[in-house]
Amino acid sequence: MRRSLVIGLALLAIAFLFMGGPSLLFSPSTADVAPEETDEPELELVEFEDSDSSIWAFMSAREAHDKRSPINVFVRGDTDNVVRTLTEEGDGDWEELDEEELDAESETFAFIEDEGHHATGTEWGDAAGTTRYAWVDPGDSDPYWMTETLQLDDGDYYGERMHIRLYESPNDDDQWVAMQGHTEHFDWFTLRHRVDGVEEAQLRIEQEFMELPGVDPQQDVVRINVQNSGPSDADGWATKINLLGMTFTPFLLGIGLAAGKTVARQTPESVDRHLTDVDRKRLQAARDRLEADHLLLAMTIISLFLGVRIAGVALERWTEFLSMHMIAALLYPVIALGIPVATYLVASRLERRLDAAVAASLSLAAAIWIDYGLMNVDSLPVDVVLQRMLVIVALGLIAGGAARRATRESRFNDMLVVGVATWAIVLVGTLFGYF
Repeated sequence: MRRSLVIGLALLAIAFLFMGGPSLLFSPSTADVAPEETDEPELELVEFEDSDSSIWAFMSAREAHDKRSPINVFVRGDTDNVVRTLTEEGDGDWEELDEEELDAESETFAFIEDEGHHATGTEWGDAAGTTRYAWVDPGDSDPYWMTETLQLDDGDYYGERMHIRLYESPNDDDQWVAMQGHTEHFDWFTLRHRVDGVEEAQLRIEQEFMELPGVDPQQDVVRINVQNSGPSDADGWATKINLLGMTFTPFLLGIGLAAGKTVARQTPESVDRHLTDVDRKRLQAARDRLEADHLLLAMTIISLFLGVRIAGVALERWTEFLSMHMIAALLYPVIALGIPVATYLVASRLERRLDAAVAASLSLAAAIWIDYGLMNVDSLPVDVVLQRMLVIVALGLIAGGAARRATRESRFNDMLVVGVATWAIVLVGTLFGYF
């Protein structure tokens, strides 16, 4: 038992040093993650010139005034022209997919474009996402909640993408469309999309409109303060684009998902100069304990974790007979069952409990960071950081409980039982929204 406690503490330290510490330094606080609820009488709606209707500058996952998703683009122009341009080809109608081909989400639209029909050259794929509500006031009747007119995206559902929801004015004569654009990635631990930010999407939408013929960037594209800062990286300033008077608006929104990162590197020689003789002896002892099975354990965990990401994107792109839910049903068991089972089988070939536990936890932490690098994730909510720390500790306990020294008396030892229980509780709790 004492040895198990020591290993458990070591795994907590590893989870904090390699996952929690770096993440918490750059992650939003709990207050930024949790939505703030506002009473209806206190709402400040965005109004437009020569328009009776107005809209609250947030979307909500439910019919409640939660300050969760800030609306960041408003387009002034003939509503029919704006929506038609977003949903049709230059010379004809878009092809609308059958319901069977869509993700089973309510009020979701998907469109396919033929090459060469967009002024910006952007190719849009399936737009799938859960319904979000916007609070609108028609002006001549009571305010109400409305669902999105369209959803558009660019990228991969099971990878990273830019996602845009559009809400047209409740009155035909008011001539405005509100948009909420954000970048996001799919989280295989939660089976949900995680929003990474709204600023990058807003900037890219601005650039696309500014490059259109007939649009004056100095006069037709401006920033207005709509006081919706707080959630994600929103600063409270939305983009207002004026297309009034244009007889045709040949635009689509372009997406830039690449993010460059600069990594400071040190050469092995510079690191070696900072090591003492004692440090070198410890490193040599650690190297002497390394076995081929340690590498096999690391490669197994990393390959399974990243393989799910790659397989999800590949199936999404190249299979037409699988729906989004079918892909998730095929691949999620690899995360939930495949990784812990494979970890146990490989770790059972190792002798020392601590070696197996450390190798497994470090490998999962490395896989998570590699995946976040591929998805261009710059910050994580605190709840996600804590969840990742728990699964790192749980997998380490499973590996430690599978080592030969841990199974000399019984295969169902304390480390294995605690590790499996923690893994199961965290994943089930995550799926039900407790983590």
